[in-house]
Amino acid sequence: MVNKKMQTKKLKTPIPLSIWAIGLASCLLNISSALVFSLSGIYLYGQGIGIQWISTLEHIVDGIAYVMKVFSGVISDYFRRRKMIMVIGFGMAMFSRPILAFSVTFFAVSMAYTIIFVSRVLERIGNGMQSTPRDALVADLSPEDIKGECFGLRTTMTTAGSFIGAGLGILAMYWTANNYEQIFWMACIPPILAFVILAVLVKDSKLKPEEMEGTSKPKRHPLHLNDMKRLGKPFWLLMIVVTVFMLARVSESILSLHAHKTFSLPEQWVPMVVLIYNATNSLTAYPIGRFSDRIPRHYLLGVGCLCLVIADLLLALAPNLTIALIGVGVWGIQVGITQSMFLALIADYVPSDLRGTSFGLFYLFSAGSIMLAGIFGGMIADRFSISVMYIASGCIASLSIGILVVTYNLIKKKKIQTL
Repeated sequence: MVNKKMQTKKLKTPIPLSIWAIGLASCLLNISSALVFSLSGIYLYGQGIGIQWISTLEHIVDGIAYVMKVFSGVISDYFRRRKMIMVIGFGMAMFSRPILAFSVTFFAVSMAYTIIFVSRVLERIGNGMQSTPRDALVADLSPEDIKGECFGLRTTMTTAGSFIGAGLGILAMYWTANNYEQIFWMACIPPILAFVILAVLVKDSKLKPEEMEGTSKPKRHPLHLNDMKRLGKPFWLLMIVVTVFMLARVSESILSLHAHKTFSLPEQWVPMVVLIYNATNSLTAYPIGRFSDRIPRHYLLGVGCLCLVIADLLLALAPNLTIALIGVGVWGIQVGITQSMFLALIADYVPSDLRGTSFGLFYLFSAGSIMLAGIFGGMIADRFSISVMYIASGCIASLSIGILVVTYNLIKKKKIQTL
């Protein structure tokens, strides 16, 4: 009787080891990124670089990363091997760190800005190359009943790396007496460990028989215009929400600079802004992802958009540093919710053989919006104030909520069919 009960008892599906390894490798890579780029904005500002130039730099390199995510997604669908492209991307991100350290060690300030830009571009290209195949591989490896949980775990571990990196940034500024050169050299270590973990522990997903060419080679999937139609109307409507929502984006460097410039946060404590942002992001993503396997993901995406409106209001109207930091925390919560939900919804909507392409298109639409957000957000901050920039962001986020409601109602009424 006991054995019969044990056999009939439904066991929880375990998260595959490769997804844990992907999360750990991404965590280490983000430790390095947060350690460096939680300080890069304040470093450039201290060298006389204006807010608009810093904002433009941040959003241009982010835009480059998102564009690369499109190509890496299409290529991963074509070859049906995600890990190879991820390894190349991790390698480029790894080599970008010494270039950044060299820029501070051997170049004058006028040249250092250019070298930092080059390092950022190389790092973002590498990040873009690995991100889309990573998300597609997570989708490939995730059991259907815990798909949201798997994406939440990946997001949590990735942002935990940013949290740890920001914390290390605070300690490093204290230990080195604000020595940026030493900190940038220390940031070269975590990407090496990430590269090794990725190469050794992560495995590609097993291909279905119809995805094989002969007995051992994966069938190549060249991109056709008809594939855009196969992605489905729900996917394209979601891209409208993505495009509008990402126009409200403000970079982590600007969040840090706002706390330093407006509320006189001491330079050595500036990484605390990124630490708070990534702490709330990381703590939110996994439980929200797990919860989304039980209720419609659109509900939670709407909550995430609303959190962005609240964060913008807190940051724009903050009378003191404490309220501003609470706003940063809410900002991190909305990122943890929306990023996981966007990715999980895309995985729900599209065919498995187009997952790389669909995630790439998601990042492409995000890229255009983020670049515009950086350029015009920086102009608004320079000509008016950073508070006005946050108000504009909140208005755009409110608009995205309205579009999301319309989209969900169309799907719920079955006017648009999902897969």
